[in-house]
Amino acid sequence: MSALRALRQLTASSSRSFAARTAPRSVARAALAARVAPVASRAFSVSARRFGEGASDVALTQRLEEELKFETADYPNGQRAEPEFLKAFKAQGTWAIVDVPGLDEVTLTRKFGNEDIRLIFSIADIQSDQQPEFEEEGAEAAEEEDGADEEGVTLHSYPIRCSFSFTKASTPGALTIDAMCQEGSFVIDNISYYSDAKVGTELTAEADWKRRGFYLGPQFDTLDVSLQDEFDKFLQERGINQTLAYFVPEYSEYKEQKEYVSWLTNVKTFVEA
Repeated sequence: MSALRALRQLTASSSRSFAARTAPRSVARAALAARVAPVASRAFSVSARRFGEGASDVALTQRLEEELKFETADYPNGQRAEPEFLKAFKAQGTWAIVDVPGLDEVTLTRKFGNEDIRLIFSIADIQSDQQPEFEEEGAEAAEEEDGADEEGVTLHSYPIRCSFSFTKASTPGALTIDAMCQEGSFVIDNISYYSDAKVGTELTAEADWKRRGFYLGPQFDTLDVSLQDEFDKFLQERGINQTLAYFVPEYSEYKEQKEYVSWLTNVKTFVEA
């Protein structure tokens, strides 16, 4: 499966469970249910007129509001401050972040010599083995899932699929790499070459269809070890390293939280209208 086609299938294939998020939120929802329950028992004959046409609108709006308050409780002045890891990443000035609100995918771009490098990953890959129904089990799972390396950097055990592309203005071809980002490293699946850069990099249905018939290259782990080592050096030199592998899951969680808060706000506004 080509890198870009795999990315375009992420949303469809993902359960969108985001269990890493749901453990603490499930606790909040349980507590909120107890607080909101008395409100839900009120008569809605009058209030329902203010919230659309349904008698359930008031209760739903109350719960959305409570969830929104919980998720933004630590936001100063109602606005989430930019986290330190993101400030540090931007300060390096190596990669530019393209993050469109409302979309699952995030794109990082950079120049290296005469090369244009692009990395695409999706927050739809966030997942966990936690069981959020039980608070204690969820907490234990969270401790087991997120470890730390010797320098105290948080490790995320869930894999995030990444697609790298390399193009040059001086040549029409494109090199693409399918990889998994997990626990501070990129595990390469395969490296593909396309003689037409547009076919290899464009995110259109036509380009995706054309890529289906192309040879994707051998499985990376079947290559000679010395060749694998040289490819690793090739990527390291271009900033595709441990630092970037730590950043991808951290930013995925950061963006997922932003999208969730935005979703709560938009749904609440719609129900209230």
